[in-house]
Amino acid sequence: MSAFVVSARKYRPQKFEEVVGQEHVSQTLKNALKTEHLAHAFLFCGPRGVGKTTCARILAMVINCENKSADFEPCGTCSSCVAFQHTASFNIVELDAASHNSVDHIRSLVEQVRIPPQGGNYKVFIIDEVHMLSTAAFNAFLKTLEEPPPYAIFILATTEKHKILPTILSRCQIYDFRRISVPQMVSHLKEIAAKESIIAEDTALHMIAQKADGALRDALSLFDRLVSGGRGQLTYQQVISNLNILDYEIYLKLTEALLTENIASVLTLFHDVIQKGFEPDIFLAGLTDHFRNLLVCKNQETIALLDLTDTVKDKYLEHAYMIPISYLVSALDLLNECDVHYKTARNKRLHLEMTLIKLTYLNRILHRDLHMESDEKKNSDIYAPGRLETPVVKQENVALPIIQKEPEAEVPVNKTEHAQPGEQGTSGIKKKNLIGIGPSLTHKDNIVEQVKAESHFQNGLKKTFTIEEVEKLWKLYAVECVSNSVRSVMELARLEFGDGVLRAFIGSNFGKNILLQETGIIDRMRAELNVSRLAFDVVIDPEMAQEEPQQSRPQTPQEKYDFLVQINPVVSKLVKELNLKPEE
Repeated sequence: MSAFVVSARKYRPQKFEEVVGQEHVSQTLKNALKTEHLAHAFLFCGPRGVGKTTCARILAMVINCENKSADFEPCGTCSSCVAFQHTASFNIVELDAASHNSVDHIRSLVEQVRIPPQGGNYKVFIIDEVHMLSTAAFNAFLKTLEEPPPYAIFILATTEKHKILPTILSRCQIYDFRRISVPQMVSHLKEIAAKESIIAEDTALHMIAQKADGALRDALSLFDRLVSGGRGQLTYQQVISNLNILDYEIYLKLTEALLTENIASVLTLFHDVIQKGFEPDIFLAGLTDHFRNLLVCKNQETIALLDLTDTVKDKYLEHAYMIPISYLVSALDLLNECDVHYKTARNKRLHLEMTLIKLTYLNRILHRDLHMESDEKKNSDIYAPGRLETPVVKQENVALPIIQKEPEAEVPVNKTEHAQPGEQGTSGIKKKNLIGIGPSLTHKDNIVEQVKAESHFQNGLKKTFTIEEVEKLWKLYAVECVSNSVRSVMELARLEFGDGVLRAFIGSNFGKNILLQETGIIDRMRAELNVSRLAFDVVIDPEMAQEEPQQSRPQTPQEKYDFLVQINPVVSKLVKELNLKPEE
């Protein structure tokens, strides 16, 4: 059996410059050594695995080093450094307070303090996990810590500073260690992978760093575990499989299904996650983080908060650009509420599924609330469908346009005829005349109209309407659309028409999928333009993908007012008649 040494020990820093992510501590200690203002007691506190004990050992080694470098780093070759590296130094004493926390252990340590150093100027005592000492042990140690011999230096390390007595804290110089950032951790793992001749994907190392949660020792342990089964390679899929992590692609697919109101795909994706062995609460936590990342992407100043690779970050930016902030905030609120009541729910899976259903139809819920507010203000009953209502400005937020119900018309139906799917075979049936459905074939007059439309198309489609008319109908549909995501994509699209095909150019696959699933667009075009053979296609334009992130929605009241006037000139007339200002 080979003498394998784990990476956390094999690559443990031996100098301050090798410590990862704690430059503020290293530089302060170097300055203290340089100016000879070294305290007699230090307290290193912070999360586990961030380098507290490592820095304590380096400081202890450099204090007695015989050949310090110009920047006060230990040489590693003198007798004092070599003795410490082989745990044979009489001037450096280490005590693990987790297992040596009684009064007797501290009294034994105090006896060693009385013995002067041998072959050096200082005697250093490192007490790890010092918060584990009992109250009696702290009291026995207090007098020695307050008035130690001039050659004694104490370095205490702990992960729980709040458990240490205030009388101990007041006698120490306190250094707070930070969690190591994901980029710093990835960079360190890359160096180790290169030294070990391991081919590692950046996404794989990034996922390990995220899983370690700021602790480099945990990251190195995960690295060793995954490399042992990878035969010199470390892939993203291997990390996902072995660490039992939900891939971000699952959440991106789920987001697309939610925004397109595809409830079947939403529930199927959730079922697949459960079948893979993930608990619902793990999925809930991941989905909450996912929406948080999408919300962070909505502002250029907060994008830096994402701990993601550039490739994954680009995908999040692409999706976030198509999703309204109102949806993301409401979704996070629903997920937080689900998390609060999750533990008390009897059927936890159903509890989470109900939240997913609410997220699927969240756009409709938001629209309904705004609809009710508008009805209270206007005090009206029924409006014709497809007509543009004047947008409402409330608290500097543009309200969603309102789609009202169509007055239902009586359609005579022959009792003897077989009912079509979705219809009732009784007399006096009411049938909705919805825009976007196209001419009905159940009536003779409609068949005649369809034949005329087809003949009109064959005689020359381009002569019947212009691209300006198409763009006007496109904008009207976008404003009247219930879904905010569909509206956002339609506003970004560029239209072209030729050879009987209406082409919409968009800058992302996500936008393309949304437009292709919104079948009401082309149906609306056919009905309004009185044609039946109008094809629809969506094309991805790479140049638009580069331009999209630079676009921004109106922010100031004047910008919002100009935006509303551009959509509907009636707003300008209304503002003048009511003697209002744009900010009102």
